[in-house]
Amino acid sequence: MKHHRSWQGIRTRRVEASPDPDSAPRWVTLPASWEDSAAAGLADLAPGSGAISLAGAAQGWIGPVAARALAAGLEIPLAERLHRLLLLRRGAPTEPVWRGDTAEPPGFILNLPAFLDSGGQFDCADFAEAAETAVLTLAFAAPSSREIGIGMADLAGLLAALGIDYGSEGARDTARGLAAILRGRADAASGLIARIASPSRPASFDWPSPPARTPVIGLAEAARAARQVACEHEGLRHRATTAIRAPGPVEALLGIETGGIAPSFSPLNQSGGLTKAARAWLGVSGMTAEEALAMMISGDSPFPTVSTAAHIAMHDAVAPYVNGMPARPVELKAVARAAPRRELPSRRAGYTQKASVGGHKVFLRTGNYEDGSLGEIVVGLHKESAAFRGLMDNFAAAVSLGLQHGVPLDAYVEAFTFTRFGPAGVVEGDPSVGAATSLLDYAFRHLAANYLDRRDLPEAEIDDADLPTPRDSGPLLPLDLPAEGSARARRRGFRVVSK
Repeated sequence: MKHHRSWQGIRTRRVEASPDPDSAPRWVTLPASWEDSAAAGLADLAPGSGAISLAGAAQGWIGPVAARALAAGLEIPLAERLHRLLLLRRGAPTEPVWRGDTAEPPGFILNLPAFLDSGGQFDCADFAEAAETAVLTLAFAAPSSREIGIGMADLAGLLAALGIDYGSEGARDTARGLAAILRGRADAASGLIARIASPSRPASFDWPSPPARTPVIGLAEAARAARQVACEHEGLRHRATTAIRAPGPVEALLGIETGGIAPSFSPLNQSGGLTKAARAWLGVSGMTAEEALAMMISGDSPFPTVSTAAHIAMHDAVAPYVNGMPARPVELKAVARAAPRRELPSRRAGYTQKASVGGHKVFLRTGNYEDGSLGEIVVGLHKESAAFRGLMDNFAAAVSLGLQHGVPLDAYVEAFTFTRFGPAGVVEGDPSVGAATSLLDYAFRHLAANYLDRRDLPEAEIDDADLPTPRDSGPLLPLDLPAEGSARARRRGFRVVSK
């Protein structure tokens, strides 16, 4: 595939990467300065299973999108904008666009710290243009989709680089201004598409006016201008244009440390070094790493303290501007004194249920109180790895302790049914459960049926990846593994977190 001219002269490197240890690695070619985690993100995003280059993978979706835009009469140089956004690590679409999947609503992530210019100031004009570009891209990538999600990420990193305390009102005003630009320019771009195609809904301004002032130069003015541009359109192509989503492989590709508008609760990254946000904070504070270390040794901290309350306040500040938001954070209250432990009798009734979930044998043992209520579970997985068996043993012990301290079984059923991870699939040997999306899903479906007499749980939906491989028409044996390259083997679990 011929690469776009934007990639000429870019120094690259080739690395073997995979999004998780259970996936077959791929050879990935990407800019030399990008991290290995970016290669893992690209290995997850790009379709297929062979070698891939960032330039080629990008052209694979940018080319068709730009061609459709040109055919529709759009005069904006969409291809040049998109290649530039990706090269500068400012933005990229979510998985459905990379993979050509039109069944899922597409999204686009904008990396906030990447919009800082050489002088350390936030480039409001480029951010507004990027929001417009993102909407146009998704509109031509998925023309039938009426819901798209343009989001921003690593707010914590941007605030640190600007020297703004995440927990301050100035930080919340900054986030309001950014969200107003995002919403205003996204709705305006949706209105532009509505002139080419039919509108899906009339334009409405149920979101508040942006703040009059922010600590960021030019941000309040740019936010007001974005709202004004949105006012010029009578109808919008999309029912929803903006969303803050859970992080995924796109964030890894762009080098984003903290997903969405979440705070960075720790100055250390997963490797034990300082995060980019922590280094940026020290830089704007005029403090060296040695001085920061000396402060920490003396019992002080050079970094602002971030609380869950600050995260909740940030969520509330941004939510009025954005169509789709994650669940509102919950502040953990002081834990009340635990209920006294109800000891199980030394000799107790119960039973052992033997079953097979997706071909993997499981033994579920229960222990009852004198009144027949459940007080203990044990999950036996004799053919799984030692690590997995150990995790399941300790999980069952934790559930048992909770039951003995008064946690209702219903709470566990609601929490752990429908969890999805392998092994999963058809359940054999247990008439109360037909299929399960995970071993935990199976265990709590069984307990719900047999201890709570609950028959209201919807049937588990089984993917093709959960079915036996074609090479054997009978049930899977415990040691049967998904073939390399199969749908099951390609399943991803990548996410970006902040400690």
